[in-house]
Amino acid sequence: MQPPQSPVATPITTLTTDETGFLRNGRPHRIVSAAIHYFRVHPDLWADRLLRLRAMGVNTVETYVAWNVHEPRPGTFTFDGPNDVAAFVRTAGDLGLDVIVRPGPYICAEWDFGGLPGWLLADRTIRIRRRDPAYLAAVDAWFDVLAPVLVPLLGSRGGPVVAVGVENEYGSFGNDTGYLEHLRDGLVRRGLDCLLFTTDGADHGFQLGGRIPGVLTTGTFGSRPESSLATLRTYQPEGPLVCVEYWHGWFDHWGEPHHTRDPQDAAATLDSLLAAGASVNIYMGHGGTNFGWWNGANHDGTTYQPDVTSYDYDAPVGEAGELTRKFHLFREVIGRHAGPVTHEPPALPPRVVPRSLSVDEHASLADSLDALSKPVHHVEPLTMEEAGQSLGLIHYRTRLRGPLPEAALRIDGLADRAQVFLDGREIGLLERDEPLAALTVAVPDGGAELDILVENQGRINYGPLLADRKGIRDGVRLDNQYQFGWEIRPLPLDDLSGLEFGPGALPDGPSFHRVTVELDAPADAFIALPGWTKGMVWLNGFALGRFWERGPQKTLYAPGPLWRAGGNTLVILELHRPGATVELRDVPDLGAEAPAPIPVW
Repeated sequence: MQPPQSPVATPITTLTTDETGFLRNGRPHRIVSAAIHYFRVHPDLWADRLLRLRAMGVNTVETYVAWNVHEPRPGTFTFDGPNDVAAFVRTAGDLGLDVIVRPGPYICAEWDFGGLPGWLLADRTIRIRRRDPAYLAAVDAWFDVLAPVLVPLLGSRGGPVVAVGVENEYGSFGNDTGYLEHLRDGLVRRGLDCLLFTTDGADHGFQLGGRIPGVLTTGTFGSRPESSLATLRTYQPEGPLVCVEYWHGWFDHWGEPHHTRDPQDAAATLDSLLAAGASVNIYMGHGGTNFGWWNGANHDGTTYQPDVTSYDYDAPVGEAGELTRKFHLFREVIGRHAGPVTHEPPALPPRVVPRSLSVDEHASLADSLDALSKPVHHVEPLTMEEAGQSLGLIHYRTRLRGPLPEAALRIDGLADRAQVFLDGREIGLLERDEPLAALTVAVPDGGAELDILVENQGRINYGPLLADRKGIRDGVRLDNQYQFGWEIRPLPLDDLSGLEFGPGALPDGPSFHRVTVELDAPADAFIALPGWTKGMVWLNGFALGRFWERGPQKTLYAPGPLWRAGGNTLVILELHRPGATVELRDVPDLGAEAPAPIPVW
């Protein structure tokens, strides 16, 4: 009889600090990390992308946790499939990587509402990112659910998570230190017994607002490493110097140039950071994609700036896994400072054979409203959030009284883009950047049906205008007379199974178009829509993201795991006039012919 075997002890990992740097399990340690967001990568590709980052030489990866993808409706939580953050973290750990987790609750990340769930804004009195009781109650309920997911992944429990962030860049928004302390205490009370840190821009104003005494202070910047590190040292005389977001690239807005940065310049800045003894998280290591409607937006005080679908970020590992010139230069720099890099990356996944496809089936959105949504009736327009919706489009309908020879139609509090129809005929377009703009309407004796289709183009994710309610916030006027009595249809478009497609001529106005694609085997593809205007694309029911003729992005990434051998279905929502064909390409086009400099912050 064999004696009983003793259970194998799970090794624990501790990350602490001393006067000069980090200690990992008691030994001097430097974090060389790369950012990758599980919610921007198809889960079947998590291991592939992590292997590529490991081959660049990093010993750690960092990810945000996007609250809004996990709690799409109050009290309804999802942690499976693409939202299985625990599986992502375990995959990284299995590959020998430490993990830094940043659960927010606000994350920025160029993600819709900075990761906060849109349903928070259904309450017009709520005040976010401060000690507002309603907001804190929602955050606490979220942390009650998230903490049991994260605690088993901590280094103290044998997992790969070595550090957790408290909020994100709070000093860029406010200075309610009590709010940050509430978050810190809540994380500790729920069992997150690991290194905690705050993150703010390496600027005096930001640091004055976002730090918590006794918690590690880290910085975010993309240039001037010597002065940025000196600023951090001013506020933290001892301990490690950490750039938690080294911005070597940047993100894109619709209608602006595609951002790139000279790889040699980016590598030189990384070299300076490591030569100074700093720890660093490369933001982004792999950017991924703003699939579906999840892109965020900025606002410069005058102009609303929605982000494109791609979050390639000019990263060393490109959106489709490409190893760029920046990858090889970063690998060389990391190897020089952290020791030789011995891991090799996997081969690039296969790509489709390019082809052009004709479009021959269509379904009008106006004729499909009953299949897509159930109406809500209200005396005045509801915001998208008040109607119980977070993402997508929203449709408003009312009956105008006539006769009215001429009147100016205005939308007060429009977010973000409205197509206006009178008796089924499109009469114009209104956008949030021109709040005083009006359309001239004439109403006949018997009245007229007014339809307004509003697109949520992405909630603002940074700055003082975060409470970015979508749809129509204040009302619709003819001259100075508000119009009441509305039928409202939320259109999240998360289920298109009820659409009835048919052949024939292209329908007028917003319409869906279906294309069948035959493939011998799944492969990565890039979908181009020459001649199309603006809309959304689904592949086999999965929302790939938005397109817009104004660019810079000209192709949408369609990852191989979304395709299947044999027949595949593309559905395209075109809000204006469609093109004649759809192209599958084997290379992306993000508008690289128009590079723009990285902002110096």
